[in-house]
Amino acid sequence: MKVIPAAEAKTNFGALLDSAQRGPVTISKKGRLVAVMMSVQEYEEHEALKLEHLRKEIRKGLKQLDKGKSADGQGFMKSLIKELD
Repeated sequence: MKVIPAAEAKTNFGALLDSAQRGPVTISKKGRLVAVMMSVQEYEEHEALKLEHLRKEIRKGLKQLDKGKSADGQGFMKSLIKELD
């Protein structure tokens, strides 16, 4: 992925827009990656993939509920905290 400094992105915004149409462009500021610019088509595809993943996880959860596999709220939170540690 192409990386450009924020100052260059600001100075050459038109070129940045053109580059983003060909592929995502990461923008850095003071050496840190701070943003990604991409085409609307890529963004919409990304959002669709996220939504499909969420739907898949919801379907999986509903199947578990149908099979009687559920946890109470406290049990769920304890397992979630354990997983995050």
